[in-house]
Amino acid sequence: MIYLDNAATTKPCKEAIEAAEEAFINFANPSSLHRLGLEAEKMVLSARKAVAALCGCADSEIYFTSGGTESNNTVIRGIKAPKKKNHLITTKIEHPSVKEPFEIMKESGFRVDYIGVDEDGTINLDELYDKLDSETALVSVMHVNNETGTVQPIDKISKLIKQRTAGAFFHVDAVQSYGKIPFLPEKLGVDFASFSAHKINGIKGIGALYAKSAKILPWAAGGGQQKGIRSGTENVPGIAAFGAAAKFHLNNNASEIARLRGLFLKNIEENIPNVRYNGSRVDFSPYILNVSFLGIKAEILLHALESRGIYVSTGSACSSNKPMPSPTLVAMGRTKEEINGAVRFSFDDTLTENDVNEAVAALCDEVAKIRQVMR
Repeated sequence: MIYLDNAATTKPCKEAIEAAEEAFINFANPSSLHRLGLEAEKMVLSARKAVAALCGCADSEIYFTSGGTESNNTVIRGIKAPKKKNHLITTKIEHPSVKEPFEIMKESGFRVDYIGVDEDGTINLDELYDKLDSETALVSVMHVNNETGTVQPIDKISKLIKQRTAGAFFHVDAVQSYGKIPFLPEKLGVDFASFSAHKINGIKGIGALYAKSAKILPWAAGGGQQKGIRSGTENVPGIAAFGAAAKFHLNNNASEIARLRGLFLKNIEENIPNVRYNGSRVDFSPYILNVSFLGIKAEILLHALESRGIYVSTGSACSSNKPMPSPTLVAMGRTKEEINGAVRFSFDDTLTENDVNEAVAALCDEVAKIRQVMR
């Protein structure tokens, strides 16, 4: 099996599984005052420190959630904005867990602007500058695009926000960058950031929210856990596994992954005619590669590769059940043919050069077969 769908989810690392198993054995509630409860609480505290260390923040600024979707919703729908600040800004290439909450906020009376991108998928900074005003309460921009891997200039965006409006918050969906490429929210001027454990070899159902301040309404009220920002008994096995995965990624081998991604793309472009690269060739994540194979339907290619034990994606896993063209590729100005033939390959450190060569050989074979049939 050659698994190239790591942007959708990753295989849990051994350390994460072992940490979860230990937490299952010590099943106590971390809010309990007896010894078992205190041991469970120590697991949570230890994991919080590890998650914080991976992005260079204080552990007191990390709140555990059920994943990136909840973290995004918590900020967007819970932001404490002054009455005169009813303006929200995001981009046209965001994940559905950002886009849809913005639509909900729009229906509730907020003014919402969606910023466009260039053909590489990079945000239009001039348009953002023009849209920022004294009423802007929140700007939300993803760091690494989940379909193309294009990296947004978070530092420049932060500076623009500070120049143009006072008191606006900056939220970053860092699900595809946390633990993979450098992301230090405090240095970048980010107020809130969303993380997800299963994207970095943790387990599903657990994520985190970085919050520089607690100026958000609680998503779940009740027991007052996590300073009241996210009440409810903590998911100790998931949290423990997240902490172990964070430690696992402290020394990740992104440079080797970048080399293999470069080799993968070079072999595709040299051996398969009529392809188009989707994304930036300058500011990109080494973990994601999006290529359009013209003259074919990506879904057919996906299943052809699957029959050979190679697993890829046609886009965001969260949107794969919706029969609509990729909003990201549409915003980048891609044609219908380019969008229909777009395949996402996403990597992790289990990939080898032999895997790259085998996958490209299979691609050459299957693309040629499909094009022959579709003539």
